Amino acid sequence: MSDHFFVVTGGPSAGKTSLITELARRGFHTIPESGRAIIREEMASGGDALPWADRMAYGERMLERDLRAREDAQALSGPVIFDRGIPDILGYLTLCGLPVPRHVAAAAKTARYNARVFLAPYWDEIFTQDTERKQTRAEAEATCAVMRETYTALGYEITDLPRADIATRTDFVMEQVRLSFTQP
Repeated sequence: MSDHFFVVTGGPSAGKTSLITELARRGFHTIPESGRAIIREEMASGGDALPWADRMAYGERMLERDLRAREDAQALSGPVIFDRGIPDILGYLTLCGLPVPRHVAAAAKTARYNARVFLAPYWDEIFTQDTERKQTRAEAEATCAVMRETYTALGYEITDLPRADIATRTDFVMEQVRLSFTQP
């Protein structure tokens, strides 16, 4: 288990990436979400490993990238904050009604993160869509619910992020991370 690896999860457009960006600005090691990078690459190359085309291929690409990012992060000292984790792939496939391949379920169970997982709840006031984020409000809410269920089923403790400005959210995460390192 990697107790210094923390995940921020939730639905789309809930402020995860803004939080990760601010944590990086404040000196934390951060790992960006793989999904957006894959979408950009696939769109540029004319590929179809996209959430609106070949969802299973998209999930497999996320798994490859997330496993590699997690392995690379082993060399980092101190807390590492991930914009989504491997269990998000399991949740994504479940949300899409696709079968979860054994290797994906196994990776979600064995490639562990800190027991405390930060969940960015659906937040209507900041919800937006763009060329990479096409989900509706209902899909964003459903994604948040599935991520909560997925991480909980895997034994993680969910800590909801406050619906607050980015500075307040960042302070909250920094305090929770600090507390997790000082508890016996």
